[in-house]
Amino acid sequence: MTELITVFNQNLWLFVSLSFVFAAVIGSFLNVVVHRLPVMMKRDWQQECNHYLAEYKKPVFEQNEKALTAPIDEFPEKYNLVVPGSACPKCKTNIKPIHNLPIIGWLMLRGKCAACKNPISARYPIVELITGALVAFLAWHFGPTAEFVFSTILTFALVVLTGIDLDEMLLPDQITLPLLWLGLILNLSGTFVSMSDAIVGAAAGYLSLWSVFWAFKLLTGKEGMGYGDFKLLAVFGAWFGWQVLPLVILLSSLVGAIVGISLIAFKKLNQGNPIPFGPYIAAAGWIAMIWGESITQWYISTL
Repeated sequence: MTELITVFNQNLWLFVSLSFVFAAVIGSFLNVVVHRLPVMMKRDWQQECNHYLAEYKKPVFEQNEKALTAPIDEFPEKYNLVVPGSACPKCKTNIKPIHNLPIIGWLMLRGKCAACKNPISARYPIVELITGALVAFLAWHFGPTAEFVFSTILTFALVVLTGIDLDEMLLPDQITLPLLWLGLILNLSGTFVSMSDAIVGAAAGYLSLWSVFWAFKLLTGKEGMGYGDFKLLAVFGAWFGWQVLPLVILLSSLVGAIVGISLIAFKKLNQGNPIPFGPYIAAAGWIAMIWGESITQWYISTL
């Protein structure tokens, strides 16, 4: 391993190139997670409701048992991140391994199913390309270090959270909570910040948006954001300390406001309709991970 790290240090562009390829392959799997995890979660929620009905409303459950246990979607009963294999949603033809190659496979098919010519969303190669580019940049920025490994894991998770939040207005606990604990564990040895900064960051990240949520709800009677947003900000606090939180909040709010106003101006969004805030927190947190200290120092110098 030491020899390999030495080779990568001597040939940084080789390390960057391999990181891009590796991350693009992982990006293909991340597309699967974005699509399937919400379905799996909804099925779990359905099963919990069924157990409740079976225990507390047994006569009603018995009368409607077939309807209540039926799948809530068009996907097969055995459905997880691995099974079934990738297939065309229209004709159900299995996708050949060569066509599953990240980016290249979609280009080979010219964005259409090989069997029925049904269009394949360009989102798949875009996610693969973005994932590869982000991790390649991390490889160039950190080099072959522990910081590169852990920031890559965080980046993969942020890509998934962004995709799911855009689709479902949801930031799953199955991803945010493990990230939160991982950040705290990593900083036991001060990987990114001291342990005290990480603990304060996690608490401050959650409580800051939690306070805004309840203040807004008490004033308007409406919920301005979801609990997943609190947890995602807590993740960045746990990973990079409380010092990054003002920058993450400022950047995410600024970008969110610009996007929201633009969508309303171009009539892509009705005023008052919710928009996912998680992607802006994710983007701001990633920027803070790379340039947070430089941006903060620049801002202080301009005062």
